[in-house]
Amino acid sequence: MSALSRLLRSLLWPGWRSCSSKPAQNVHLSKPGHGFSFELTDEQKEFQATARKFALEEIIPVAAQYDRTGEYPVPLIKRAWELGLMNSHIPESCGGLGLGTFEACLITEELAYGCTGVQTAIEANSLGQMPVIIAGNEQQQKKYLGRMTEEPLMCAYCVTEPGAGSDVAGIRTRAERKGDEYVINGQKMWITNGGKANWYFLLARTDPDPRAPASKAFTGFIVEADSPGIQVGRKELNMGQRCSDTRGIVFEDVRVPKENVLIAEGAGFKIAMGAFDKTRPPVAAGAVGLARRALDEATRYALERKTFGKPIVEHQAVAFLLAEMAMKVELARLGYQRAAWEVDAGRRNTFYASIAKAFAGDVANQVATDAVQIFGGNGFNTEYPVEKLMRDAKIYQIYEGTAQIQRVIIAREHLGRYKD
Repeated sequence: MSALSRLLRSLLWPGWRSCSSKPAQNVHLSKPGHGFSFELTDEQKEFQATARKFALEEIIPVAAQYDRTGEYPVPLIKRAWELGLMNSHIPESCGGLGLGTFEACLITEELAYGCTGVQTAIEANSLGQMPVIIAGNEQQQKKYLGRMTEEPLMCAYCVTEPGAGSDVAGIRTRAERKGDEYVINGQKMWITNGGKANWYFLLARTDPDPRAPASKAFTGFIVEADSPGIQVGRKELNMGQRCSDTRGIVFEDVRVPKENVLIAEGAGFKIAMGAFDKTRPPVAAGAVGLARRALDEATRYALERKTFGKPIVEHQAVAFLLAEMAMKVELARLGYQRAAWEVDAGRRNTFYASIAKAFAGDVANQVATDAVQIFGGNGFNTEYPVEKLMRDAKIYQIYEGTAQIQRVIIAREHLGRYKD
């Protein structure tokens, strides 16, 4: 951890919880008779203000350029690390801030307001770290999480394959035990931070029986990115979030020591899926940040642009469109805050996490599209910011579980309440 990060923690955030199953000390638990509080704590306001200032002053001025070039935003990532805006989940025992999911979401919304490409590069660290946070032993956590507090390193969640995206049980990457090592062979695809990661969380099949249930067939590994046999593919040229690093990765006879297995052989699927309960609320928060930015840009434009002798915001058709956008942004924020609050209170939040992710992803796309409509022809032009926002928004309905997969989960969780 940088000296500045340690100073900020000592001044602003003493006593904050480390990531554990214990309820967070700073969740919004109201006193009896006082109802639920929507007020942020002073510490949360500090985090929010720091992230907002960083987004407005340092991300927004260069976001369009990074979008055009596709260059990885190294200076911004280093700056976010210095400010303590990265790796917020890392426990205090490993040198991190040990923040809750609620605080991570507040930070994420602000960063995404600036640029979701930059925010995704940063947030992918949390996804890669989460299996180690929830399932790693003390030695694994100190080794792999600890190094990320000492310098601005990246990691990656290495699960998706060319033929196994939503169907995680279809993963074909194999890990075979040979003495005190596992030998891994296979191919991964669409790995965020794939070409920049210092290490990967990797999910591989260890049970060769194709009939073995997913709950027992897969194992989670921590893999050093510079291990012999790893071939990193070219950077993919995506529709949006272009400065984020997305690549395919080939594993050919990659040897991983047994000490790098998370929990035990066969526990990988549960670990990989369990990470999503903690990371889907921040993804939803990123979608809200994008939607809020689109609403702000559209509102400012509607106040300035004139047609038929008056600002277009005075036309009811435009005013109502802005009203719909505002409603969606506010409700999507409440969704991710509820999901984050649940997990920080020590409860299983699968139902709320999927609702937050699905709803916010849809809202980001709807609001960005409506913002382009308000801009008219200008909105279709790269000189105006809403064109980028519309392109960036689409991935929120795809990564970390598609909009359709979220509905499968929501339906299963909902119906399960009636079958119990």
